[in-house]
Amino acid sequence: MNDSQPRQTLQVGLTQAHQCNYLSNQQERLAVVMDHQWHSQSGYEILLTSGFRRSGETIYIPKCEHCTACQSLRVDCLNFSPSKSQKRLSKQIQHFTFVLKNTLDSNWFELYENYISTRHRSGSMYPANKEQFLTFTDNQWLTPKYLHIYEHNKLIAIAITDVVDNAMSALYTFFDTTNPLSMGTAAILLQIKIAQQLDIRWLYLGFQIDECAAMSYKVRYKPNQKLVNGEWLG
Repeated sequence: MNDSQPRQTLQVGLTQAHQCNYLSNQQERLAVVMDHQWHSQSGYEILLTSGFRRSGETIYIPKCEHCTACQSLRVDCLNFSPSKSQKRLSKQIQHFTFVLKNTLDSNWFELYENYISTRHRSGSMYPANKEQFLTFTDNQWLTPKYLHIYEHNKLIAIAITDVVDNAMSALYTFFDTTNPLSMGTAAILLQIKIAQQLDIRWLYLGFQIDECAAMSYKVRYKPNQKLVNGEWLG
């Protein structure tokens, strides 16, 4: 925790263990923040630096009994050095327009529904449900930002991002799966660009699990740091 902040207690509650969504041989358990004083923009910013994430109003961190594979990962946006493929993609998306908004465009659900049906038909978010999605993204003590990405005035992607004073935290992205470009990568590159414009150093990308191939994209944004045994290492 930041020593400049007043000392506060942090009470957490443990969820029941259940099958991990990422490692088939592990059981997942979460530690959920119970203290209401941490449920604020300033409190959440402190908890981000300690590896916590949010889902809706809930702030949590993995606290599995037999596994420590989840490591929070953050990208150093102010010193970001794109790879050759990331440079190539940045040139390919120069004609995109993007706007960071406090609300979703009226046609967002059509894009989301198509994304879930195409990419995540076997997942827990299928079939797409508007209320379920908003419960996951909305928040009373922090205003989520919705990065809208357009191609020739057509909405092709939305990235939900939390913006606090000194950090951004990528929450979820969905996009037009018929677009031939790597839209997930494009969304992260644009979030890094926005962080640079706002003079924000860190973009948190959630938890990195080295054993999970689906997570491997996160380490491609360099320099980055992982939270290992309470210490950020890069």
